[in-house]
Amino acid sequence: MVHKMIIEYVFAFIIFLGGFFSSIFSSLFGTREMRILILGLDGAGKTTILYRLQVGEVVTTIPTIGFNVETVTYKNLKFQVWDLGGQTSIRPYWRCYYSNTDAVIYVVDSCDRDRIGISKSELVAMLEEEELRKAILVVFANKQDMEQAMTPSEMANSLGLPALKDRKWQIFKTSATKGTGLDEAMEWLVETLKSRQ
Repeated sequence: MVHKMIIEYVFAFIIFLGGFFSSIFSSLFGTREMRILILGLDGAGKTTILYRLQVGEVVTTIPTIGFNVETVTYKNLKFQVWDLGGQTSIRPYWRCYYSNTDAVIYVVDSCDRDRIGISKSELVAMLEEEELRKAILVVFANKQDMEQAMTPSEMANSLGLPALKDRKWQIFKTSATKGTGLDEAMEWLVETLKSRQ
């Protein structure tokens, strides 16, 4: 038990350092890539989506303890994409990465009806953070290839998205393993980011 707690604290410290150094680098270097965070509960498909966007195929993943960061080029725009672990012990450290974020991709497992309330709570808490006030929100209703998947409109209502009056947001039905919906979502995100510049 003590060993597990020590490991969690070490990973939490690593996560904190990652957010700290990313803030320093983005302030030191003028031209920057668009910064995107991929967030969501554990098992939602965040890492699969990250590598599907980067290499165009499904790669074998393990639960993310800490973070993955990759550069993704889409439609001649470069994105620095941060995939943060979604375990309960890691979620409080998401805020270490909020600084200078242009968009949040929030991934939700469409089949996980039992945790949709937790997913909503995490989303609401995240959107209340000042550093994310101007960030665009893209929700990936993931695992839509499964029969028991909730519809995107059902998920939007369960997550309270229609109440977001002062934020640019959109929800897309996706399947990370099949790659469906990802292009549409990224197309919308690129156009929305371009319209802000």
